[in-house]
Amino acid sequence: MPPADDAFTAAWPSVVRQLAAHARSIDEGEELAAEAFARAVAHPDEIDDLVAWCTTVGRRLHLDRVRRGAVRDRALPDLARRAEERVPGETGIDDRLALLHVACDPALGFGSRLVLALRLVCGLDTARIAWHLGIDPRTASARLTRAKRGLAEAAGAFRVPDRVERRARLPTVLECVAAVHAVGQRDALQPDTPADDLGRSALTLATAASLDQPDDAEARALVAVVLLALARRPGRFDDEGVALPLDEVDRMRWDRRLALAGLERAAATAGTGGRFALEASIAALHVAAPTAAATDWATIVALHERLVALRPTPAARVAAAVARGRLALRDGGDLDEVAAALAALEHEGAEASRRDASLALADLAWQRGERAEAAARYAALADALPAPLAAFARRRAGLS
Repeated sequence: MPPADDAFTAAWPSVVRQLAAHARSIDEGEELAAEAFARAVAHPDEIDDLVAWCTTVGRRLHLDRVRRGAVRDRALPDLARRAEERVPGETGIDDRLALLHVACDPALGFGSRLVLALRLVCGLDTARIAWHLGIDPRTASARLTRAKRGLAEAAGAFRVPDRVERRARLPTVLECVAAVHAVGQRDALQPDTPADDLGRSALTLATAASLDQPDDAEARALVAVVLLALARRPGRFDDEGVALPLDEVDRMRWDRRLALAGLERAAATAGTGGRFALEASIAALHVAAPTAAATDWATIVALHERLVALRPTPAARVAAAVARGRLALRDGGDLDEVAAALAALEHEGAEASRRDASLALADLAWQRGERAEAAARYAALADALPAPLAAFARRRAGLS
């Protein structure tokens, strides 16, 4: 009986890392792992240790390839020795986190590290990576190629760094995990399988990073951010799978266990002042509120302003404008200023944040009672949104 899908998902990072180290090539490591996994699926007997089995098969495949190649006489002695070696799989940390640290080698530029990590560890294709980062897909592909080449050329690049080195790489690692979480929140709202669940993947990686560096407040805060997002996910859609606006979210469906765990971690990191600590505090206020109307919008706006001051990205500024809009709607503030800010952000940053600004403008027009303008905006957006949000936009546009 072949292993279950989740067993393959769990084994993939370790197998790729070990085979890439063996072959001294990420591309070849992925190819060998894919072939080994295909053979595991077809294997008639139960496989006790999928990682060890696939790694052994992959090494034999690599040895066979070189035997058939022109470099046989030069390469075989070294390969024969390496075939008997085991690239350490027990590093004391989660295998996916280990591979993420390998991808975040400082020998690579930050952009190359981020693209490599999102592709190799998190499984995002180059189109989604480019969409999230706001770059051309060809640029993303070029960065990926450079990163793979640079990692292959860097001395010891396939070695999992020790704990001190991992500490130095942690900011980039957390940035990558946050990117996976962001893509999941925007694009993979209702994953079909566990392997497609970017939210759960982000939680696994954030938790592993926090366990590896337990004194790092930002790592702990990122766990809180992801937990609180996952806690709210069950109430984001109606029974037909259509996304719900904030005022209509069914808070009774939220995952109480995840919410409590997230609130506890958010409280523990509040006041530390980092990006993820601020994001966790914002998420905690949303979760703690009994209704959308009863949300502490004034404090949320203040936290968003601190976040923008710390990290003035278009995405952060869109979120801050949305919060200001909520506060203004409740207290009679200046909605024209909010609309102007969002309109400017429709033309700035990555496609994902531009789309968020456009959707926020449609929502703002709806809240102000400008239904014709809102309907036109929703209709224009519908084809660019993931299915649950597209259905919501079409419903408000009167198209369904």
